[in-house]
Amino acid sequence: MASLIIATVPVHGHVTPLLAVARYFTERGDRVRFITGSRFAEVVKATGAEHVALPEEADFDDRQDWTETFPERTALKGPKAIAFDLENIFVRPGRAHHEAIETARSAEPADVVITEPAFLGGAFLLGRPLGERPPVVVCGVLPLPIASRDTAPYGMGITPLRGPLGHLRNALLSKIAARTVFPAAERLAQEINQELHGSRLSFPIMDWPRHAEAVVQFTVPEFEYPRSDAPACLHFAGPISATGSQAPLPSWWDELDGSRPVVHVTQGTVANHDHRQIIGPTLTALADDDVLVVVSTGGRPLSTLPPLPANARAAEYLPYDELLPKTQVYVTNGGYGGVQYALRHGVPIVTSGGKEDKPEVAGRVAWSGVGRALRTETPSPAAVGRAVRTVLRDPRYRDSAQRIAASMERSGGLPRLAEIVDQVSR
Repeated sequence: MASLIIATVPVHGHVTPLLAVARYFTERGDRVRFITGSRFAEVVKATGAEHVALPEEADFDDRQDWTETFPERTALKGPKAIAFDLENIFVRPGRAHHEAIETARSAEPADVVITEPAFLGGAFLLGRPLGERPPVVVCGVLPLPIASRDTAPYGMGITPLRGPLGHLRNALLSKIAARTVFPAAERLAQEINQELHGSRLSFPIMDWPRHAEAVVQFTVPEFEYPRSDAPACLHFAGPISATGSQAPLPSWWDELDGSRPVVHVTQGTVANHDHRQIIGPTLTALADDDVLVVVSTGGRPLSTLPPLPANARAAEYLPYDELLPKTQVYVTNGGYGGVQYALRHGVPIVTSGGKEDKPEVAGRVAWSGVGRALRTETPSPAAVGRAVRTVLRDPRYRDSAQRIAASMERSGGLPRLAEIVDQVSR
């Protein structure tokens, strides 16, 4: 029996995949402690793991509107928004993240720490040599952030360009980003590492997963940019948590009878306070089309929605394992987990851009051919309508999504992750 620590930032889309991981390891008999926000205590306990609350300064409720907590964040887009989040939401709490891991380790040794890219306590844990700390396995619950000569800097949402010209473009963009976008976060990370270990951090903070013992990306290679300089520790396991969605069937469920194409639209469970981003434009765009628009508010009250046209139905949550096989197009603001869920069922995608990692998700949707990406957080109804109709008409998008679904079916899933965790533990 192994002793494992799982650690995530207290954000629903980061916690949910690791709940599936916790359940798998507890069911096979391992000792699992799960460090995350206090609001997730009950769902963590339901996996059989022990919940360990983050220190107060790193604990927050992601259901709150972040524009109230960080009003200056509202006007930021693209890399600047990524940089702001990196500094204020992820790096700054990194000291408390590290403290939580070290406190748990002091109480009881751990064989492996399993974490995710936004939990920067993992980066600061790497300030000690292996042997003075347990091995670290990073679970890829976001688009892969590690730097490469073959990719533009993370956060720009720019798709790869092959050959020497692409390498030159990426190098120039990386220099610009390093000088103008990320310095504040880098300085803060260096200060924290100096305080914790008396030395400088030996790598850029965004690139920290490359230096872990393993990175296990929760998708398949067909949905991730190829990197000729990828580290040997990079593995793919498929969409770990994209199964088992639980929600009651709404009263209108029988209308999903195949008589009309179903277009499902959602803004996930975090960026769902402003329905004008993608839900509102989709309802307006398709109001006169012969489709059934199915809306999920991600837990927000249905009363917060704009008036529904005659061809639209809504629920706070929906059972995705039952809904997605009936869905012809998945419309989203770009949450990584939801996109993986749709692709597992071979459903093509229309996505907007947005903040956080969403520009990177949108870039991969376009690059992989599984859908259309609208490069803005607030697309117009006309743009959404054109994209949805194009995806409905052109079979190439569904064909690409189904090829990825077939690859996901062959991916190793949780047993593959467990194999890697056991390898680094030994």
